Amino acid sequence: MLKKEFWQGKRVLVTGHTGFKGSWLLHWLKRLGANVSGVALDPESERHLYVCTDAGNGLENDFRVDLRDPALVRDAIECCSPQIVFHLAAQPLVRLSYDSPLETFETNVMGTAYLLDALRTVTGLEAIVVITSDKCYDNKEWVWGYRENEAIGGKDPYSASKGAAEILTASYRHSFFAQNRTGLATARAGNVIGGGDWAIDRLVPDIVGSFMKNETAIIRNPHAIRPWQHVLEPLSGYMLLAERLAEDPKQFGEGWNFGPNVEGIWEVRKIANVLKACWGGSADWGTTGHADTEKKEARILALDNSKALFGLGWRPVWDTRTALQRTVEWYRGFNDGEDLTALTLAQINEYETALSSMEQMEPIK
Repeated sequence: MLKKEFWQGKRVLVTGHTGFKGSWLLHWLKRLGANVSGVALDPESERHLYVCTDAGNGLENDFRVDLRDPALVRDAIECCSPQIVFHLAAQPLVRLSYDSPLETFETNVMGTAYLLDALRTVTGLEAIVVITSDKCYDNKEWVWGYRENEAIGGKDPYSASKGAAEILTASYRHSFFAQNRTGLATARAGNVIGGGDWAIDRLVPDIVGSFMKNETAIIRNPHAIRPWQHVLEPLSGYMLLAERLAEDPKQFGEGWNFGPNVEGIWEVRKIANVLKACWGGSADWGTTGHADTEKKEARILALDNSKALFGLGWRPVWDTRTALQRTVEWYRGFNDGEDLTALTLAQINEYETALSSMEQMEPIK
């Protein structure tokens, strides 16, 4: 379980706080009693999770800053003087990185460098968790999950930028933060799903968006294999990692995978079929009939979460089917005009209850 007493009154900075994962994290951190500040661009529309769930309510500071501006990044850091930092801000899409490779590298690599450089002079900083991606590995299309000691790489611009961010973070950890006794780690999650994600070219938002319009969802590659998990799974891992980093920066200052168990590594078509069943009615999906050869995406990608299981005591709580059911529940609520803030907080409460029950199980040894 997360330690509520650790977070009570803690000064926490979240970059990318107006995004999908960032907004869920804001709700959870505030629930735990943290004093939260954010650095991000404006949300793209009124339907985004940050807006429709009032995620910014109660923030200590809300900086609308582009990470590619080092002076503004430094000013924001000096203003909020964080004790814990979660770096989520990024250009997060593989296919968009083909259209905007320079913006992807500038944001994901140099933006991370500007942030870490501003943080290395902060007094009282306890822990930094830099969120990269499962796509940071040199993907050889293996059928088994990648471990944290596998080679870093990336063929498309997005994956390469996340691999570069891993190397950059390791350099700053060894060169600067080790002397400061500030814990600095990277976190790599699987394909994250959940309510409030409206990003283009993401499977679940694309499918659900089609269902909402009573249209047949079109899928590019139904045989692609990914590690699927609800957004609350990696967020629980990020927060647990931050707690451990604050306790022992040297031991936990490494890269960590937060992915589902092997049972959660599914083909895209299985995801589509479960979404179709959960949505009901006339919901259906089809394929383009051909792969996109210009914007190539890996066919197989899986993570090995053994290190987090045995090194942190973290483990997945919701299986993939439950994650999909909760995701559809949220989008149904959006479609039906429900109170989305209440629905979001209810799902966090449900997850915490399930997590508490799991803690009663025999501990991982």
